[in-house]
Amino acid sequence: MSHSNIILDRLTALHPKVIDLSLGRMERLLAALDHPELKLPPVIHVAGTNGKGSVIANLQSIMEAAGKSVHSYISPHVRFFAERIRLGSPKGGNLITEDELMSVLEACEDANGGQPITFFEITTAAALLAFSEHEADYLLLEVGLGGRLDATNVIAKPALSIITAVDLDHQSFLGETIEEIAFEKAGILKRDVPAIIGPQAHDKALNVIERQARAIVARAYLAGQHWQAYEEHGRLVFQDDDGLLDLPLPRLMGRHQIDNAGIAIAALHSLNDPEIGIQHIENGLSATKWPARLERLGPGALYTIAPEGCELWLDGGHNPAAGRVLAASLADIEDRVSRPLVLIMGMLNNKNPGEFLKPFKGLAARIITLKIPDEPNAYEAEVLSQIASDLGFAAEPASSLYEALSSLKSHYPHAPRIAICGSLYLAGHVLNAHANEPNKMAGE
Repeated sequence: MSHSNIILDRLTALHPKVIDLSLGRMERLLAALDHPELKLPPVIHVAGTNGKGSVIANLQSIMEAAGKSVHSYISPHVRFFAERIRLGSPKGGNLITEDELMSVLEACEDANGGQPITFFEITTAAALLAFSEHEADYLLLEVGLGGRLDATNVIAKPALSIITAVDLDHQSFLGETIEEIAFEKAGILKRDVPAIIGPQAHDKALNVIERQARAIVARAYLAGQHWQAYEEHGRLVFQDDDGLLDLPLPRLMGRHQIDNAGIAIAALHSLNDPEIGIQHIENGLSATKWPARLERLGPGALYTIAPEGCELWLDGGHNPAAGRVLAASLADIEDRVSRPLVLIMGMLNNKNPGEFLKPFKGLAARIITLKIPDEPNAYEAEVLSQIASDLGFAAEPASSLYEALSSLKSHYPHAPRIAICGSLYLAGHVLNAHANEPNKMAGE
């Protein structure tokens, strides 16, 4: 175990609740650290239910194509904690080093003095401290949960606010209705700060966001009203009051990535940085990488276990909207190249697996369920399998990823399409196993 992991484990014990939305503890700690949140480059603050990470990945790629130095903060990580904190440089950023991560974590632990604070709050403070110690052109800051009371919402005057698609998720913390959730997301909006609002599937969410923007005099730029992005003849078309851009399709796959690319372009237009041009947008969108988001796995260890000639896809989406998006994307792939689709699925028990799975009716030939290793709050494989069976799917539990993949050889000798999905925590284990690193998912 690394030294930073020892500190991270120690920090989890500082507060009895995993999630407890409040800004008071964060403000106290930042004051003890001499206010690193006031020493940051221009901040682009991103909230929403789905798409936040993809928008940040697009922005980062485009800005770096223009030679910009870009910090970024995301959560959760997929494989290891340092993925959350990326320090920018003009030649492209790098994840925070082990030594620097230890340094800022220890500084925050000392400044906190053992007082109650959540894991996300103290690690967010550590990220802000790291960012404050390195110059950059921009900081891309992803909300952890909600927005209004999220630990990242200590930035009084960001350069730009972004709200991606709002849908049902984390209802026990954010509210049971779309309106309540949208209100929490809209809590990142600030007076006189431009706000890019992505396409919304729910009119009620859009109404809440618009109302909040008017109330605090935030300048909202709404998808479908002030700008739009769509696919036409295999190209990405972006249009706003400044005209029309004809661009290559983004590297990130799935029809929803058209929306996410559009949000990023609208954000860049609002920033109006003269050093970021159309060629940088083209180059950046074509180079964007974002693991475990409809990612087709390249060569690796899992292909030695799975049926010969199969396709392996990985997606960490875990809420009903993510299920709809993943099913639609896999249906598009099916239309181009038909193969039997098998889902291998694991999920945390605060999610709704039934609603996630419903869009796959008529699309998925089989579902194999897993319990995510080392996650006490994960559904048992047998419970997930029963939920899928009750919905009419052919479903069965497996004890490991090895068992799930190897069992498919007898069912599908002719190269199935396999999508491993349901959780970013599961995705991390899968990527480790695919890299042939020690991992319980390998089925030992």
